[in-house]
Amino acid sequence: MEPLTVTIKDARRATGLGKTKLYELIAEGALSTIKVGRRTLVKTDSIRALLDQAA
Repeated sequence: MEPLTVTIKDARRATGLGKTKLYELIAEGALSTIKVGRRTLVKTDSIRALLDQAA
Protein backbone atom coordinates (compact mmCIF):
# COMPACT_ATOMS: atom_id res chain seq x y z
CA MET A 1 0.00 0.00 0.00
CA GLU A 2 1.34 3.40 -0.99
CA PRO A 3 1.23 6.28 1.51
CA LEU A 4 -1.62 8.76 1.15
CA THR A 5 0.51 11.58 2.55
CA VAL A 6 4.19 12.40 2.89
CA THR A 7 6.16 14.90 4.93
CA ILE A 8 7.55 18.07 3.38
CA LYS A 9 10.98 16.45 3.49
CA ASP A 10 9.76 13.39 1.60
CA ALA A 11 7.87 15.56 -0.89
CA ARG A 12 11.13 17.41 -1.56
CA ARG A 13 12.90 14.13 -2.28
CA ALA A 14 10.08 12.88 -4.51
CA THR A 15 9.84 16.04 -6.60
CA GLY A 16 13.37 17.39 -6.51
CA LEU A 17 12.00 20.79 -5.48
CA GLY A 18 13.26 22.94 -2.66
CA LYS A 19 11.47 23.73 0.57
CA THR A 20 10.63 27.30 -0.43
CA LYS A 21 9.12 26.24 -3.76
CA LEU A 22 7.03 23.53 -2.09
CA TYR A 23 5.62 26.05 0.38
CA GLU A 24 4.86 28.43 -2.52
CA LEU A 25 2.95 25.65 -4.31
CA ILE A 26 1.05 24.89 -1.11
CA ALA A 27 0.14 28.59 -0.71
CA GLU A 28 -1.04 28.73 -4.35
CA GLY A 29 -3.20 25.65 -3.81
CA ALA A 30 -1.23 23.56 -6.29
CA LEU A 31 -0.44 21.03 -3.54
CA SER A 32 -2.98 19.79 -1.00
CA THR A 33 -1.93 19.38 2.60
CA ILE A 34 -3.37 18.37 5.93
CA LYS A 35 -2.22 19.35 9.39
CA VAL A 36 -1.87 16.66 12.03
CA GLY A 37 -0.79 18.37 15.20
CA ARG A 38 2.20 20.47 14.19
CA ARG A 39 3.06 18.33 11.17
CA THR A 40 2.19 19.37 7.64
CA LEU A 41 1.59 16.40 5.37
CA VAL A 42 1.34 16.66 1.59
CA LYS A 43 -1.25 14.50 -0.15
CA THR A 44 0.50 12.23 -2.64
CA ASP A 45 -2.32 12.49 -5.18
CA SER A 46 -1.72 16.25 -5.37
CA ILE A 47 2.00 15.63 -6.00
CA ARG A 48 1.12 13.28 -8.86
CA ALA A 49 -1.36 15.76 -10.31
CA LEU A 50 1.24 18.54 -10.18
CA LEU A 51 3.86 16.42 -11.91
CA ASP A 52 1.39 15.18 -14.53
CA GLN A 53 0.42 18.79 -15.25
CA ALA A 54 4.07 19.77 -15.70
CA ALA A 55 4.80 16.93 -18.12
